[in-house]
Amino acid sequence: MNFPTSLSGYALLIGLGLIGVGCTNQNSQQSRNTAAVEQQQEYEVWQLKSIHDGDTLSVVKDNEELKIRFCGIDAPEKKKQFGIEARDHLRELVDIGNGELLIVPIEQDGYQSTVAEVYVKDSENTAIHLNMQMIRDGYAFWYYAHYHCPNQEGFILAEELARKEGLGIWNKP
Repeated sequence: MNFPTSLSGYALLIGLGLIGVGCTNQNSQQSRNTAAVEQQQEYEVWQLKSIHDGDTLSVVKDNEELKIRFCGIDAPEKKKQFGIEARDHLRELVDIGNGELLIVPIEQDGYQSTVAEVYVKDSENTAIHLNMQMIRDGYAFWYYAHYHCPNQEGFILAEELARKEGLGIWNKP
């Protein structure tokens, strides 16, 4: 398999048989955490219906619809500072795969949403781990309350890097 080269030379093991590569260049909009989706991985292919905010969306497949809450992250609500920016950034990321999403369900929450890891295929047939990418680009926080989420160490590192680089919500004038 060919993996993108990381400028800093580090790779994150993000669990579930997926390998993420974090790029730490100055322009985070062009950096992507990517993952090779292995064939034995259990994911479901869904089509985007709508994006509610930076950590929640709805998907459809056949006659079924699911509300997806991103595992391990919390993005600002639309009415809060950076809320619209977070939603719009997620739209940009989802557009990379023309609205086709790879969903790895983790659990159901108390609101009947599916808590999941969400990926989008890029042009190199690798997958961007959207949960991690939203944190890395500074549009979401690591959300420790999702303790069943398998990529906590990667989320912590992604948030640390976004903070250090002053990206998105960490941009302090």
